[in-house]
Amino acid sequence: MSGIKDVSDTALWVAVHRACEGTRPDALYKDPLSLKLAGPRGEQIAKKMAGGDFMSWMMAMRTVAIDNMIISAVNSGITRIVNLGAGLDTRPYRLKLSVQVSWLEVDFPGLIDHKNNLLKSEMPLLPLTRVGVNLTDLNERQRFFDELNATNEPTLILTEGVLPYLSNPDVESLAKSLHQLSCVKYWVHDYRQGGYASGIPKLWIMWRMRHAQMVFKVENWFQYFAGLGWKVKESTTLKEESDRCGRSIGRPDWFGLFSFIIPPERMDAYSRQLGVVMLEKAT
Repeated sequence: MSGIKDVSDTALWVAVHRACEGTRPDALYKDPLSLKLAGPRGEQIAKKMAGGDFMSWMMAMRTVAIDNMIISAVNSGITRIVNLGAGLDTRPYRLKLSVQVSWLEVDFPGLIDHKNNLLKSEMPLLPLTRVGVNLTDLNERQRFFDELNATNEPTLILTEGVLPYLSNPDVESLAKSLHQLSCVKYWVHDYRQGGYASGIPKLWIMWRMRHAQMVFKVENWFQYFAGLGWKVKESTTLKEESDRCGRSIGRPDWFGLFSFIIPPERMDAYSRQLGVVMLEKAT
């Protein structure tokens, strides 16, 4: 049994925990296709990585928060969702939107082929297109952005679970490139104040994620993006989302029995550093 070997494996890990929500009697959503996409390899990774109830809680709260922001954006006039680094996300198959919206998934060609093959018999709820693009190749990325911008269709960009694995200069480059696209109205992503390799799970992340390091770090997430021309339209912490849903925070098993000596108030404070934000251009 092996853990995460590279960044691509994190998609399998997340998919398993996202699917866990559907097994609860009080499920906030059901996502059976996530488990299909994760497969045996994903389940092996989830067992090896641990994280337990906390990881499943975190994925559920993040998923619900992003779902709500997408719905809000669509109600504000967005007609296209572009999911950059889409991974194994399955929202087009379960998210019911009030109006017709097109959905575009973008990721490495190999992952796109894998996903197309596994989901070829499934029917999405809205028009769905997948495109294989190496977003780390700046020239290839810019060509894709130029094609995207040519239609000038009101667009929301989604980068769920993507920014942590980018360097600060890479995030800055992406933020500036998206800001230049006239079609892009909103940008939704998850955040972690102070960076991901800090706080309660620091040692756990340093060891378990050593082959897929979370390197992006800023002390104040919102100030950082404000300096790049983006302002907050909507935001929520995972704690706020959890309270709204009436869901208690899952206990982590990063440190085995030692997890139970972490004071509840410290876990509460940590959950307030994690969240989801929808940005819009400041100018």
